[in-house]
Amino acid sequence: MHHDLLHNSAYSKTSSANPPSHHVPQNAPCFVSDIFAMLREALGTDGDLRNNSLAQFAVCGVSDIPSDSLFLELAKETSRDQTHGPDVLHPTGVLMSAEEETGVLTLTFDLPQSPLPLLNPVLLLAFEHPLRGPNMDVTFTSQLLDPNTQTVCISAETQYIPLTGKASEGNVHQKWKISAETKSPDMKQTLKEILIGEESGSNISMYPLLLFSRGTETRSPASHGSFLCELRRFLADVLPRPDSPPISLDSLHSLPPLTIGPSSSESLLAGLMNSSAPTVFSFSGGPSMFQVHRGELALPPALLEELSQRLEQMATHTMEAMKEEEGADRATRSLDRLHSLCVFPKAEPAAGERQYRAFLLLKALQTVARSYEVQRALRATRADHDRPPRSNVCSLRSLTVSLERYLVGPNTAAINNCHGACAFPMLNGNNHAVLLNSHIEGGNVGERAPCCVPVAYEGLEVVDLNEHGTYLTIKPDMVAKECGCR
Repeated sequence: MHHDLLHNSAYSKTSSANPPSHHVPQNAPCFVSDIFAMLREALGTDGDLRNNSLAQFAVCGVSDIPSDSLFLELAKETSRDQTHGPDVLHPTGVLMSAEEETGVLTLTFDLPQSPLPLLNPVLLLAFEHPLRGPNMDVTFTSQLLDPNTQTVCISAETQYIPLTGKASEGNVHQKWKISAETKSPDMKQTLKEILIGEESGSNISMYPLLLFSRGTETRSPASHGSFLCELRRFLADVLPRPDSPPISLDSLHSLPPLTIGPSSSESLLAGLMNSSAPTVFSFSGGPSMFQVHRGELALPPALLEELSQRLEQMATHTMEAMKEEEGADRATRSLDRLHSLCVFPKAEPAAGERQYRAFLLLKALQTVARSYEVQRALRATRADHDRPPRSNVCSLRSLTVSLERYLVGPNTAAINNCHGACAFPMLNGNNHAVLLNSHIEGGNVGERAPCCVPVAYEGLEVVDLNEHGTYLTIKPDMVAKECGCR
């Protein structure tokens, strides 16, 4: 008996009420870009896969990867080309069937025509999250694989299953038919849930992608989408992640939005470049627009030179600061890639797109620098054992909250808060607070005592990228700067 599931070009599952989609997840606009980043990070300095990447890519062991492995070669090409990744074909249809008696699964991927020859093709079965399941060895077999039979080792850390294929010429409409099986009887149902999913619906969704090398073909310039995805990963790596529930920015009062583009005034852009307010980058146009978003600036020469100098200073400052942080190697490589997408050519004027990226990166690095200053101050306070314990006097304390929305990053905001007592002599108290405190100390305990509260704020800058352009919105009175007794 066969159990068949047919996915058409819209990736709809006809026999399930709650189907797992096999299209790239729409709520993850950086899904493919993140895969390329994982491929770059998988390689060590010796050109081999890092040990901590073997389980992630379902590799059984270093000895199982020959030096001429297509997957290893594709990873090396991705690592060499820091601003691009391999070319990608998305299957237009997926047919899946399960042989109930033997437990053998058959996957048929309907690939679109490609105008380019498929050099070093690797069929990547990708998952949005690590599988978190039991360990199992799985054998895939097909005449289109090279070698025809390939064994992978799935574990709790596995997120990608690469299957190397045979090269083919372009303009070939192909169906890749692959069988998959595990020898362990106890694991057959688990494998079925991973690759096909249950009829009642599965919380595991597999996304097949065919990655291949373009060879000597000329590549197009890196897109804004790849820059924004790299910026998103960088900010996620270097900024703190609080455990608090996310808060929506939509409920906050905002000043009227300002357009960031070629028509923006010199005074506006100069003010933003010199602003110390923290910045978050939001993408409210929806994930489908993420990869096609475009932006440009047309800065006058003097302001362009200032942007270039400030970006170089902030990049150098951030690189130095990251050396003090744990596990900063990946963030350093990410900043290198971002910088390469923004650096201005010396022999000709910088293109509007590069000016735009440089401006966004400068604002991001200013926010990172601010965060590092807060973290260093906290570490210094904890490390200074000679200091007497801080008295419970009204003072400014660090507070970081989680943010909700389609945020490129950061997904947090350091808004600070005020804590401590307002007993005499009180901190930064006004006349009302002083008189109120004296009144209460005279025995009138029924009144509210003076409270430690923020008395000065600065705004949060939200750079909103959508299908209509780029806009700056100021959320006023968002970050506490000074405390007082009121």
